[in-house]
Amino acid sequence: MFAGVNSSQPVQNTTHKVVIPFYAYAAVSLFAACFLMLISAGSFTGHYFNPHVLAITHIMALGWGTMIILGAGYQLIPVLIEKSLYSIKLAYWSFFLAAAGIPFLAYGFYYFDMGWPAKWGGRLILIAVLLFVINLAKSIQKSKKGNVHAWFMLAASGWLFITAFYGLVLVYNFTFPIYERNPVDLIPLHAHTGIVGWFLLLVIGVGSKLIPMFMISKYTNNKLLWLIFLLINTALLLFILLYIFNVGSAIFLLPVSMILISLMLFASYCYKSYKQRIRKQVDGQMKISLLSVLMMLVPVAVIFLLIGFFVSGKENLRVVLLYGFVIFFGWITAIIFGMTFKTLPFIIWNKVYGKIAGLGKTPNPKELYSEKLFKVMSLSYLSGFVTFIAGILTIERVVLTIGASLLLTAAFLYCVNAGKVLLHQNPFQNDERNNQ
Repeated sequence: MFAGVNSSQPVQNTTHKVVIPFYAYAAVSLFAACFLMLISAGSFTGHYFNPHVLAITHIMALGWGTMIILGAGYQLIPVLIEKSLYSIKLAYWSFFLAAAGIPFLAYGFYYFDMGWPAKWGGRLILIAVLLFVINLAKSIQKSKKGNVHAWFMLAASGWLFITAFYGLVLVYNFTFPIYERNPVDLIPLHAHTGIVGWFLLLVIGVGSKLIPMFMISKYTNNKLLWLIFLLINTALLLFILLYIFNVGSAIFLLPVSMILISLMLFASYCYKSYKQRIRKQVDGQMKISLLSVLMMLVPVAVIFLLIGFFVSGKENLRVVLLYGFVIFFGWITAIIFGMTFKTLPFIIWNKVYGKIAGLGKTPNPKELYSEKLFKVMSLSYLSGFVTFIAGILTIERVVLTIGASLLLTAAFLYCVNAGKVLLHQNPFQNDERNNQ
């Protein structure tokens, strides 16, 4: 049904028709999540196992983070493996199924309806993820190069499938009891499989390729990246085993420490790439992307606090909410903000001007978006991020509302700027027609 790409064909970039819908869907999802957060600000003053909080978290994790990563991944895979994507049809189907499933799942969580909306949402998302894994694995199988970045992506996609499968099991658990344990006790296993296995592995694997590339850096260290790869996967496997066998909380310091070491090594990798860069001027997009690398350390610091509370027999709901917020609205959002306006303009530029490059006047890819809008967006985002954290810690609804308003403003500006790029047309096309 789904035909692959003939291996005898030359390497081709994935068509923009596959990639663009993912970017557009992600932008709308970010706005939707921030809007829901604004009208549900009071939900962040209570327990984290709250229908509104769960809905917003899954929109951010799936609609925002995962969708844009899938789109960027389809564009990047041929570059990494020097082979064309295995199947364009699989890529299309993964988008349609995920795009249909995410709203159902979000609706199920928001109204806590674990019947057909949540179940069908979970099923569609799981199939979409499976198609992505197959497409990626088949693409890498065709390649003769053992690229470390591609293996980061493949391992991350495997963890994403496990996360989606286990998430669907938890949805079924509400109507067909499978586990005797409290559903709240099962969330950390599901959450960290996705956060560490999917997002962290993927961000490091892709970031270690794109950050040096965009800074035109001479630095490379595959041995260090393989060490990071081993540390993260080992730490996650150890965490799962400790959690399943309900081992004492203090021992969880071991996998957390391994993650911290891997993050410090990745930060060192980025710093050395920065120091050995040829392009001395670092633009705003790269600055916020580099800032996101430092933001990766914040959740680790928070989880050390959580382990301290668990060891003492206490549970701090504020810290748990803070932990989730700094992950999805912190380093994940920051790196996407930065990388969107480094990758999307090139995709659209190639779509509009690729066939006429060198034959006439064409703009620079960076001219396709507004630098001024990006700066205002970044300021609104950072202000909202800090303000909302203050609201979580103080349990002040007014502060939470102000923070959510600033984040919604940033999301709106992101959508406007991304839309400006997505809808870009050749301004010289009409002149060329008139001259003819």
